[in-house]
Amino acid sequence: MAPSDVAPEMSCELAPLTRADVAGGLALSVAAGWNQTGDDWALFIERGHAFGARDAGGRLIATAAALPYGGDLGWISMVLVAPDHRHRGLATRLMARCVDTLQGAGIRPVLDATPEGAQVYRRIGFEPGFGLERWEGEGGAGSDGDANIEAAAAEGVQHRDIQAVHAAGLRNLDAITALDAAATGLVRGWLLQSFLSRPQTRAWISEADDGFVIARAGHRAMQIGPLVAHDEPRALSLLRAALAGLRGPVFMDVPTRWSALAASLSQRGFRRQRPFVRMTFGGAQTLSAPDRLFVLAGPEFG
Repeated sequence: MAPSDVAPEMSCELAPLTRADVAGGLALSVAAGWNQTGDDWALFIERGHAFGARDAGGRLIATAAALPYGGDLGWISMVLVAPDHRHRGLATRLMARCVDTLQGAGIRPVLDATPEGAQVYRRIGFEPGFGLERWEGEGGAGSDGDANIEAAAAEGVQHRDIQAVHAAGLRNLDAITALDAAATGLVRGWLLQSFLSRPQTRAWISEADDGFVIARAGHRAMQIGPLVAHDEPRALSLLRAALAGLRGPVFMDVPTRWSALAASLSQRGFRRQRPFVRMTFGGAQTLSAPDRLFVLAGPEFG
């Protein structure tokens, strides 16, 4: 088509975001009803490769981020376009920039997609792997501290499966980072340090130091995750302690393979908010849900 027929969105420049763009990125994610905070946006910009497009007035109208971890995997997320600029090619261009950035560094692109997004991402070379679901409910069930034995019995958990759980924090960063790396294969101590450093974060670790859970403040709700444990009964102990220590709305993202955990959430009045599917790019081997990862850090972080 002639130059005069080129849509502005197809010709506008894509540029790296800077710390000055945290507010603009947050405005887009808030408008979409997502749960990210300014702290999250700062991580995407400072630790990853975040790109954006602007309208003629300089307003940030679209974003995407590629977040490399140590190892061979990197996450693509925060693919956002302002409503009045959608369906004009911006998301596709930003996705391509993120894929090229990761692949250029020898890193496999991974993302967690909604069913609608998965259809689009398959067309550009992503292949589906395991499923997960976002659960939504309220914290505050039971008492803080050790796992609530009465609640556990109501869920059908045997007393021998109940594990002592204690409050954790930055002092436990090394142990938490090692457990996370063993469970996920990702080296992301800087991410966990950021979570644990935030004023409203709560964290718990098992007495045996073989599992942990972190809950951090989001824009709409407390976000539980990651939760790493040796097995599902011990994951339930950690989850009970976290829910007992929180108040108000809670989100968490759970691989669908964990049926006992899902049943426990249903009994507590949680509901499934929406499904996701983990996808990898370029015909690479699809990823299965890790054996010791029970709750994700979030679709944006894996």
